[in-house]
Amino acid sequence: MKAIEYLVRDRLSTLGLDAIAELTHFAATSEDINSASYALTVKRAVEQVWLPGLDAVIAKLRELAVEHADAAMLSRTHGQPATPSTMGKELAVFAWRLERVRGQIAASDYLAKFSGATGTWSAHLAADPDADWPTIAREYIEGMGLGFNVLTTQIESHDWQVELYDRVRHAGGILHNLATDVWTYISLGYFAQIPVAGATGSSTMPHKINPIRFENAEANLEISGALLASLGQTLVTSRLQRDLTDSTTQRNIGVAFGHSLLALDNLRRGLNAISLSRDVLLADLDVNWEVLAEAIQTVIRAEVVAGRSTITDPYALLKELTRGHRVGAAELAAFVEGLEIGDAAKQRLLALTPATYTGLAERLAR
Repeated sequence: MKAIEYLVRDRLSTLGLDAIAELTHFAATSEDINSASYALTVKRAVEQVWLPGLDAVIAKLRELAVEHADAAMLSRTHGQPATPSTMGKELAVFAWRLERVRGQIAASDYLAKFSGATGTWSAHLAADPDADWPTIAREYIEGMGLGFNVLTTQIESHDWQVELYDRVRHAGGILHNLATDVWTYISLGYFAQIPVAGATGSSTMPHKINPIRFENAEANLEISGALLASLGQTLVTSRLQRDLTDSTTQRNIGVAFGHSLLALDNLRRGLNAISLSRDVLLADLDVNWEVLAEAIQTVIRAEVVAGRSTITDPYALLKELTRGHRVGAAELAAFVEGLEIGDAAKQRLLALTPATYTGLAERLAR
């Protein structure tokens, strides 16, 4: 900081402004300069670079959510066949989660101080006791589009940075979840990867198209998340009125955002290079008719409440029929035909298939 001060003074003298050269770094401490510099740098990085990168991923997710809103698919809670959804709805969940955190990040504070060696304006008052230094400092900082922190030690307390990095790390966690889920859908054959001309998948297996975009995103998000967590953990503390742990730590802000940006770019490119295999989704549904056990036992419960059935413990009844083995369409139809329930309910269940048992998924996606 002192070197920069001397440089500015020299430039002022070169311009014939020696009369004001002595005001360079007047009553200031290095953190008056650093806090504003970091706030401006991070603010511009987030608003002009990182958020647009996130927005591109969200936009692609929204596009895919609508495109595949009606694409019925087997859910896999705990990795096991479960109540069907649609691919569009599952992708919409990620867009929804990311938009919520994005709003929090976009509303972040970027604070700076300008109150001297220990945040007391002592030197300022010694030089000119009649000036309203807090107001002068506030107008100066706010004039740069930053928030003003009026109550600090020698340093701006960095709480806004801790909040921001925690939110960016949170967004990274959601993006990591997206990367692993899409990777899994690719491995299940739900998504086919679009070949890229000239690309090499495996050094020995020429048939392979590896999901490298999602794997690279995953790894970069892990590195970014670790750095952002370390930043948050370190920056929240400063011994007494000042120590230098923040100075060392803040040099990694750009590295953390850099890895996050690489991940965003990989996710965007990866999402643009996949094609939904609807035939695979339907084939998967067609061999898992047992997922309708939930619908059947729930309808029985409703029929019992309505006085149209006397069946006791429908959950146990369906558990005996379906747990641990596959049940086909014919077996389920025969089971439903034999149930003591109203005709309307029975016809509703007989018309149901795994591909149509998706509730409001399509509407939710749209």
